[in-house]
Amino acid sequence: MNPAELFRQETGGVQLAPGDSLFREGEKGEKMYVLLEGEMEILLGDFVLETIGPGALIGEMALIDDSPRTASAVAKTTCRLAEIDRRRFHFLAQQTPHFATHVMKTLANRLRHMNALAAAQ
Repeated sequence: MNPAELFRQETGGVQLAPGDSLFREGEKGEKMYVLLEGEMEILLGDFVLETIGPGALIGEMALIDDSPRTASAVAKTTCRLAEIDRRRFHFLAQQTPHFATHVMKTLANRLRHMNALAAAQ
């Protein structure tokens, strides 16, 4: 599943120029995002954890556990993103089970990636 397909026709959303920050580590997060166009870097401090492209979910943990952002997200190129607040997230999870499964897969993949990084240290 590519979440960008759910939002392809959406107008508006968030537009970022290269170098713009979507959010910073430690901030309160009330939205998650789907990257529709461009590339973003996910950073822990100055360390690039991941470079993501269209279809990627960003900031999903904020809607699941109400904790501060665990990383920063910065546009590497010009980006367009769809915003998903808590209400919309719950609607999508209920009405589109594949979306909910995709969110879980994203979290599992990121956990495995972090475990691999920690093991390499």
